[in-house]
Amino acid sequence: MGVIKKKTITKGTEGGLKYICDVCAVDITATVGTPHRVLPLTPSSPTSAIPRLSNDITPASQPRVSGVVDCTAAADISSQVRIQCAEKDLCPDYDLCVPCFGQGASSKTHVPAQHRYHVIEQHSIPVYDGDWGADEELLLLEGAETYGLGSWADIADHIGGFRSKDEARDHYIDIYVNSRNFPLPARADPRDMSLLDEIPREDFQARKKRRIEERKQAAKDAPPAPPKQKPTASVPACHEVQGYMPGRLEFETEFNNEAEEAVQHMQFEPGDGINPRTGELEPEMELKMAVMDIYNSKLTARAMRKRAIFEHKLLEYRKNAGLDKRRTKEERDLMQKVKPFAKITNHDDWSAFAQGLVDEHYQRMAISQLQEWRAKGIRDLRTGSEYEKEKANRLARPAAVGVFDRLPGSRPPKPAPPMEIPPNMAALTAPELPSDMTTKQKPESARKAEERRAKDQALVNGNGNANKDKDKDVKREERVPYSPASVQGVAPLKLGPDTADLQLLPKEERELCSVLRMTPKAYIACKDGIFKEAVKNGGFMKRKTVKELCKIDPMKASRLYEFMVRSGWIQKA
Repeated sequence: MGVIKKKTITKGTEGGLKYICDVCAVDITATVGTPHRVLPLTPSSPTSAIPRLSNDITPASQPRVSGVVDCTAAADISSQVRIQCAEKDLCPDYDLCVPCFGQGASSKTHVPAQHRYHVIEQHSIPVYDGDWGADEELLLLEGAETYGLGSWADIADHIGGFRSKDEARDHYIDIYVNSRNFPLPARADPRDMSLLDEIPREDFQARKKRRIEERKQAAKDAPPAPPKQKPTASVPACHEVQGYMPGRLEFETEFNNEAEEAVQHMQFEPGDGINPRTGELEPEMELKMAVMDIYNSKLTARAMRKRAIFEHKLLEYRKNAGLDKRRTKEERDLMQKVKPFAKITNHDDWSAFAQGLVDEHYQRMAISQLQEWRAKGIRDLRTGSEYEKEKANRLARPAAVGVFDRLPGSRPPKPAPPMEIPPNMAALTAPELPSDMTTKQKPESARKAEERRAKDQALVNGNGNANKDKDKDVKREERVPYSPASVQGVAPLKLGPDTADLQLLPKEERELCSVLRMTPKAYIACKDGIFKEAVKNGGFMKRKTVKELCKIDPMKASRLYEFMVRSGWIQKA
């Protein structure tokens, strides 16, 4: 291919090279140049040395127009012939138009009386291919030598004539690489004139001119090309993942980043490490081989991790983060648990496996919900849907108002957030699904379940005041008496009429004292201490605090705490 070099020749708007006269700056581009024999210049008659293009063409005696040569045949030969100085060392790439050469004009270091010259004609005729002329063939080879094979865009611009890089590449491969006479073209024989006889010069040039005009018009009518964007540099700051270099497909800090430090100073010489006497490896060489095995295992682990990153598209951070936000908490936890399996499966198999686990999770939730409905006497999906709505509304309502809520500084607790039903599970329990359990009339068990739900909606506080329902109607219901459960291993205390301070307690508190084996006086003292502490905390109290205040057995303190919570005197903290 030769040494890659650059030529100082101006590129034209249509691509290709433009040759400019070094004296009058006239465009004297000849599509291709084929040097004739080198001729010396005679100062007495400079134009006499120009080879005649035909027997009828002679230099005109009339004044010449700059850039155009008139002759008896009225032919413009300035676009077919240019004069090039043959002294490459003194005048590199020095060109003259025919009029300037005929007048003996010169510039720079060119001396017309002493320098030899080439007469370069245009040879736009087919030689190897019916669509490519000899001028384009030479420019193709010259561009390959100048810019190097593979730089097809620069080569096509060097050829000109609106040739594209794909045309230049395909033509070079078809004519020169895939030739049966490789490395020469198939029609490399100088005596082979079959293609020229088939396509005359005039027809070939007319077709070439028509092709150039059509492509020029298509280029004018084409929409403007989008502005070129600055290419992404291979630096960590040019990617959404910190530390990743996209141009090199590497990370700034790789896995086992210090693995190369163990082998960076290791050297292996030919024949080194083998004992010439025994022919076995020396201990030092065995140690080096062991270190190399460890290094290769680290490289393998690094390659496996990078393969998993590329395979599962983990570099698309924004896209993966958006998908993760649309998942529920259960789905995110489940995906986090199955991530280790991504190292041994491809992306499609892992996605199908993870989605299957998610579907199984929602099916289990739906089964659990259906079992809850059946336990509550619900036998159709539509009633179950209504039950879930009422359950969510009940959880969203504020808690019952206690006796200490009227005190200064007390604040009601925040309402519980509505229960979120996953869409996948809701689809499995939708009322629209066919079910053989659905009946036209509600069974007796369903009516009883509705009655129980109506009773549960009325939350009663310690003073016997009921909360307002959805219709703003105030209803009063009797408070359900609370019977404390007996403490295991503790026999109830018998309280007689003569027990001190017994008359100060109602029936329920008497039963509590009997179960806890506490005297009424001790119970009243504990109750007083609990109320004072509850006032400080806005009516909220922990089970542990009751135990510490009363200094009694944990089981007894738990029963006392439950009794006061159910009575509405304190609230769970």
